[in-house]
Amino acid sequence: MSVDGDGTEEPGWEVDPEDQQGAAVVAAVGRQLKVWRETAGLRASDFAARLGYGEDLVRKVEAGRRIPRPEYLDRADEVLGAEGRIAAMKKDVEPARYPKRIRDLAMLESRAVELLSYGNHNIHGLLQTEEYARALFEMAHPAESEAQIERGVAARMARRSIFNRDPAPALSFVVEEVALMRPLGGPTVRRRQLEHLLEVLQLRNVTFQVMPTSCEEHAGMAGLIQVLKFGDGTAVGRAEGSFHGRPVADPKQLRILESRYGMIRAQALTPRESRSFIEQLLGAT
Repeated sequence: MSVDGDGTEEPGWEVDPEDQQGAAVVAAVGRQLKVWRETAGLRASDFAARLGYGEDLVRKVEAGRRIPRPEYLDRADEVLGAEGRIAAMKKDVEPARYPKRIRDLAMLESRAVELLSYGNHNIHGLLQTEEYARALFEMAHPAESEAQIERGVAARMARRSIFNRDPAPALSFVVEEVALMRPLGGPTVRRRQLEHLLEVLQLRNVTFQVMPTSCEEHAGMAGLIQVLKFGDGTAVGRAEGSFHGRPVADPKQLRILESRYGMIRAQALTPRESRSFIEQLLGAT
């Protein structure tokens, strides 16, 4: 863990002032921590010394201006003898670290029984390595702060928990060949990303296809398509080239997206051919 001279932690744990829901959770946890500390008869400076953190960080956490790390809550639980009641707050605090739009997406993905995704610029976030994701955030314009980058990367990595669900959802991805060819982050990052793809493709619930650049007919020229289907029979989808790019849930609109996605899959390389294609790219790196 990296701690600055004033006792604050590394970027990525600041409270987003625009995220009212997340800020409210962090503030509530901070108030509870302060009550626990004062009930124990500890001054902030004494509590900080026992925790092994700076006093400034303790005050920021209690004021709701800093998101406490899991290790912080575990240590506070131990120091205050809370018998797990403070450590239990980790589940409440964790989502506040991630941008609200990503939390909303992750919530939908956590409910989905099937995911359909076509992407044309980069590899889908669920399939990205940490290094690849960081490279994407670092090349954003206007440039993002280090804290924003860390929050974005952490949120993207947290979404990968979808692969650990039981029962596993059916995940289908179609990615443009150029997205695999472009060395975002450099050759080492690209190689590790390709290796990671081959690891993920071993999962029986994952289907991955490559859309070759040489394809003369392409139903996905309008851009990204994503559809999430849920266990109750409902679904939500979005496409850059349809319905003003907004999420849709109307069955008629969803059928259009699914039909287009089905054509894209038919035009792309088969899953077996796509795997061979990735293996050939790795052999050439």
